[in-house]
Amino acid sequence: MVRLKKIEPLSSGYLESIGFKWHTDSDGSPYVADELVVLSEDEANAYYEAANELYDMYVEAAQYVIENNLFHELNIPFNLADIIKKSWENDVHWHIYSRFDFAGGIDDKPIKLLEFNSDTPTALFETAILQWAMLKYNGLNEAKQFNNVYEAIKDNFKRTVTLHKDISNFDKWYEGWKILFSSIKGSIEDENTTKLLQIMASEAGFETDFCYADEVGFSDEGIFCNEKNFEFWFKLIPWEDIAIEEPQLAAILTNIVKNQKAIIFNPPYTLLFQSKGMMKILWDLFPDHPLLLKTSFEPIEGKKFVEKRCFGREGENVVIYDENGDLIEKKDGEYGNFKPIYQEFIELPKDERGRVYQAGVFFAYEGCGVGFRRGELIIDNMSKFVGHIIE
Repeated sequence: MVRLKKIEPLSSGYLESIGFKWHTDSDGSPYVADELVVLSEDEANAYYEAANELYDMYVEAAQYVIENNLFHELNIPFNLADIIKKSWENDVHWHIYSRFDFAGGIDDKPIKLLEFNSDTPTALFETAILQWAMLKYNGLNEAKQFNNVYEAIKDNFKRTVTLHKDISNFDKWYEGWKILFSSIKGSIEDENTTKLLQIMASEAGFETDFCYADEVGFSDEGIFCNEKNFEFWFKLIPWEDIAIEEPQLAAILTNIVKNQKAIIFNPPYTLLFQSKGMMKILWDLFPDHPLLLKTSFEPIEGKKFVEKRCFGREGENVVIYDENGDLIEKKDGEYGNFKPIYQEFIELPKDERGRVYQAGVFFAYEGCGVGFRRGELIIDNMSKFVGHIIE
């Protein structure tokens, strides 16, 4: 069983005072649980090591996809192939942050990769900020968690200038380059997550600004807002949405990157990682690897399996089948036009009430923190965020 520790929940007033306004789900229930998952040091270390190993595997798989021109296999929009290749070729296109979703790791269950949210990962505010607040509010030792997310991302912003060099040299190399942060107007979660990242970049030493996406100007000469030209642009907007819904913008951004007029975060190549089709490539390159689940572009025979779409979020368009291919559970959604992939089903760890737990492990240059989502058979947008403590 998953071990839990009861805590006093953070009040809605406190959560709103720090900018966390999506604290209540549509059914009126709290989104943030009043319990913590209890981890051991060994379990926390295993999540760290798994994230590091898998990231290296993704890098190898991405190189394989590019060398063999397998963009179609991953359902990558054709109009992003050039910008993906260009961003992959040059280290200045730095990957700021991402989140692995894992089954297992607790309750003596092995860690298995479910998917990799590498382009626009959410649950950042919850993992990086709220978990510290939960422990402090309850008089618990704030250091007793696997959570260096805030500092790790701040340091990674410095690496956009120093790259693989010592980040203590940031001030020496930084020449006043500016980062513009953007989200879509109307989503308070996206906006405040983006502004949290802006704070991290500002603390790292960058000059920053924020503009909603529809306020940003784009041309072959660069990216502009508030009468300023920005050398970097962070957008909490999925690359596949830009490709499909804004093809003219995709063409302009391709020219911007080709002509070295600006650098975009997260980089275009993260769409390779984001595609769940990459997990089929991983299985081909690393068959039977202990961190992987069998994944195919065809339904898996003789095993319980899950159908997902190459691009999809919050559990939408996920279907679970039994060993005979009969339907067990499904969730409709808006991602049905994307290519399906099929992944071996694995039971998630459960607590004594039968609720399941999925680990979200953030990666910023290395594994840097974990938080949990708790729900039913399919983890979706009604699943709860659960913090953790190491005991």
